[in-house]
Amino acid sequence: IILIVLQPDIGTVSILFAILFGLLYVGRANIYHMLSLAGAGVTALILMIMMAPYRAKRFMTFLHPELDPQGVGYHINQAFLAIGSGGIFGRGLGHSLQKFQYLPEVAADSIYAIIAEEMGFVFAVALIILLILIIMRGFMVAKNCNDDFGRLLVSGIIIWFATQSFMNIGAMVGIMPLTGVPLPFISHGGTALAIAMGAVGIVVNVSKSVSKS
Repeated sequence: IILIVLQPDIGTVSILFAILFGLLYVGRANIYHMLSLAGAGVTALILMIMMAPYRAKRFMTFLHPELDPQGVGYHINQAFLAIGSGGIFGRGLGHSLQKFQYLPEVAADSIYAIIAEEMGFVFAVALIILLILIIMRGFMVAKNCNDDFGRLLVSGIIIWFATQSFMNIGAMVGIMPLTGVPLPFISHGGTALAIAMGAVGIVVNVSKSVSKS
């Protein structure tokens, strides 16, 4: 975590903290130890925001995206325009307007906004439901594991997918600050997709061993 903070990459650090706390909870760690660690993490986050003015600007943009629509708030406001203009059923596949030099990172961080614009509210909600079903299935696999290693391994992978999905989609709809993390299985990027599919393969392998037992 310290090495990633030094890069700096706060989005990835947030995902690692979520995995850490999730595994501590699944592993039945002492609640007071977890609270102490949470306090240290919040303190470190405040210090990182104070040390880098651009992080403070991002946080203020999250609270008030309308303050600087042509500057630091440009990305989130363009995402809002994309999602809002999609309506209920969208403009149609391939007919997005925002992806033409308006919304940054349309194939990576902002892919959910483009999906909502082209396919509409119904498909965007269906995608969230699909992700929730995958996450629930993963936790069921972890719950049915007979050994602690498999239970913790699957739990860590599913917490990773859940946190990263929430951070990406949450940033696009304005309930999370922009962090720059991709949407698992959907955002463009060969390395991210390969690692995600490899992790799913591990979950499937554990699920296979659970079903045999």
